Amino acid sequence: MILPPATLAMLGGGQLGRFFVSAAHELGYEAWVLDPDRESPAGRLADRHLCAAYDDVAALDELARHCAAATIEFENVPAATLAYLAERMPTHPSAQAVAICQDRIAEKTFLRDNGLPHGAFAVIQSAADIKAANAGLFPAVLKVARFGYDGKGQARVADREQALAAFAHFKQEACVLEQLLKLDYELSVVLVRDANGRVEAYPPGENCHRNGILDFTIAPARAAACQRDNAQEIAGQAAERLGYVGVLGVEFFVHRGELLVNEMAPRPHNSGHHTIDACDISQYAQQVRALCALPLARPRQHSAAVMVNLLGDLWFEGDARREPDWATLASVPGLALHLYGKRAARPGRKMGHFTVTGERADEMLARALAARAAMGIVDPE
Repeated sequence: MILPPATLAMLGGGQLGRFFVSAAHELGYEAWVLDPDRESPAGRLADRHLCAAYDDVAALDELARHCAAATIEFENVPAATLAYLAERMPTHPSAQAVAICQDRIAEKTFLRDNGLPHGAFAVIQSAADIKAANAGLFPAVLKVARFGYDGKGQARVADREQALAAFAHFKQEACVLEQLLKLDYELSVVLVRDANGRVEAYPPGENCHRNGILDFTIAPARAAACQRDNAQEIAGQAAERLGYVGVLGVEFFVHRGELLVNEMAPRPHNSGHHTIDACDISQYAQQVRALCALPLARPRQHSAAVMVNLLGDLWFEGDARREPDWATLASVPGLALHLYGKRAARPGRKMGHFTVTGERADEMLARALAARAAMGIVDPE
């Protein structure tokens, strides 16, 4: 076990890293952050912020000299960086697991080869692959294999002609072509797995997206108990076959009642923010426990919860920048506001979230959506 007051290293300075730093501090650890952004939210909260690139060897050596273990807050930390650190200190998740999750081709291939349910897809390395793709895949979604998130690097394509145009727009980067499915709804499971293979999973959340970005999560999901249990079981199988240690988010499509794995996130997940306010232990405290080889807690969700993302669009009225009316949220019973301390607001940027908790899920959903509308988040017509 790695016990307080040891120092832990976090690679990545966004809001997920910020919550990790806070959880580490509450448990008595110090936390260092490596992130190239001088204004990174986690770096501003950390005991030390190393402002350097993720492949900066001098910075990595500094972490290895002073920190007892290292983890990540987003999947695009180079796998080579994690492999380098793993030779010098406990590093979770592993470079191998992250390499699979950060590349859609590797991820889809992993799901297929391990018998995990997934939608139909084709690997696209060239225009010839699009021309040879099964006609039954269309209409489809073309997604770049690397560095696509929150709807970026994706295009809906009705036929081969549109797929070829989208592939050219993506500068012929490697892609996956996924069959476009009519969804019943979307789920996600956040779990934690330790080095001994013990898994603890939170109840699945039901996710609603706008423009490819998570809008709000209802937890627990309004799915049948057997569906929720199956989602946890499949997510656990994925973690086991990855040899995963740490917190893992597994996103599911539900298509005609069938669970299909969409993506895996080798880190805490946006849809798990509600665990801070609605559960006995948050996903971030579990991340600390798994990293430090402490016993995992069995998470209990004590309240129904709805989490709503707050994007940078709220900071603008036309071209004028303004501060949102936080007093509107302060007056809502059971609402907890979390702002991430980001200096610059931009449309589509995740600036914070709020979670509404209480006894009845339907009441929490109505209250959260009313608060969301009062803040000016309007559904497209």
